[in-house]
Amino acid sequence: MIARYSRPEMAAVWAEEAKLRLWLQIELLVCEALARLGWIPAEVPETIQQKVQLRPERIAELEQTLRHDVIAFLSSLAEQLGPEGRYVHFGLTSSDVVDTALAVQLKQAGEILLRDLAQFEEVLRSRAQQFRYTPCVGRTHGVHAEPMTFGLKFLSWLQECRRNQERLRIAVESISYGKLSGTIGTYTQLPPEVEAYVCERLGLRPEPVATQVVPRDRHAHFLTVLALIAGMCERIAVEVRHLQRTEVREAEEAFATGQRGSSAMPHKRNPIHAERICGLARLVRSNALVALENIALWHERDISHSSAERVLLPDTTIVLDYIVGLAVELLESLQVYPERMAYNLELTHGLIYSQSVLLALVQRGMSRETAYAAVQQAAMKTWHTARHFRETLWEQPEVQACLQTPEVLDELFALAPLLRNIDHLFERCGLSAPAEVPEP
Repeated sequence: MIARYSRPEMAAVWAEEAKLRLWLQIELLVCEALARLGWIPAEVPETIQQKVQLRPERIAELEQTLRHDVIAFLSSLAEQLGPEGRYVHFGLTSSDVVDTALAVQLKQAGEILLRDLAQFEEVLRSRAQQFRYTPCVGRTHGVHAEPMTFGLKFLSWLQECRRNQERLRIAVESISYGKLSGTIGTYTQLPPEVEAYVCERLGLRPEPVATQVVPRDRHAHFLTVLALIAGMCERIAVEVRHLQRTEVREAEEAFATGQRGSSAMPHKRNPIHAERICGLARLVRSNALVALENIALWHERDISHSSAERVLLPDTTIVLDYIVGLAVELLESLQVYPERMAYNLELTHGLIYSQSVLLALVQRGMSRETAYAAVQQAAMKTWHTARHFRETLWEQPEVQACLQTPEVLDELFALAPLLRNIDHLFERCGLSAPAEVPEP
């Protein structure tokens, strides 16, 4: 388990004692169900609950000899019980306890992650509105394309966060299935009523058709969704890393007083949070692949999945909890420089308006091929000479003949018309225009 990255609430879900308490709770609930059915004396569940205590150290000691964690757990209980101990684990197999407890843990972990994403959504919503009208250049292939607003970046991330919340809600529901149907899943020793009672008390549903285990496509679905969430955080982190490059510097991670970026170069301010997110996202992605590998087990089960899951499931949920928390911190404190964005809009000497010029020529009767060739030729001159695009365009005879006056050309170098549908995009995402334009 990557305890270094655990936050308290998520770490508590995967604590060894928390797992053992779930095992004990399941055993007690089974006894309650059996008592309700009249299979065992009515007083047995309460007697067991009064007598037994969890003894993690003793369980660990027994496991050294027994080489079986569930049997060690049961042996520890048997040491504390008298005759009523014979009713513990009655009709169960180990996976009945382990997989059902695991479903509870995964459900708890998923609910924590949903709360993380809800917090992240609020940060994204707030910053999208803050920079709703802040102009910046859009880039495709890393090259300046056309103007946009910085708020649109956050709006795109906001929508992805919402999609991931919905995916995770479905995945949590899909993983919330227990099984107490015996060694092959056919209820040979216990009736389905026991499983139904225990699952209901735990907030789970009975697995409709289990083998000795809950089918692992459920776990793979859950882990794949976690990989998508990590991918979202990585996408955001990569953007921050690009924006923080010295040549761009439109935004950067907050740099605390006393913080140092390099042991050798005192001037360095590095995007360490963003880079950490990118690195840990790779772990989450690779863990999803292991979960997919765990689907195919021999016949009704083997334990090739078990060893992997003991690392895979705690690590992935703990790391993702940390990643999302880190992403919240990154964007809440992100330093944004609108003046640098305005400067960068002019770096290409007007080339970002090339499509506006192209379409104006087409609208005035020029063929698209002729217009494209004329605009591209002027653009290449601007790339190579750094002369303004207006100048190189006006040197094109076709452009002069079509537009007739330089003033008509100048009108095409305007930012506002290209941003006229920003409010439409925000409103489509449920964000109405603010009463006052927020300070960027």
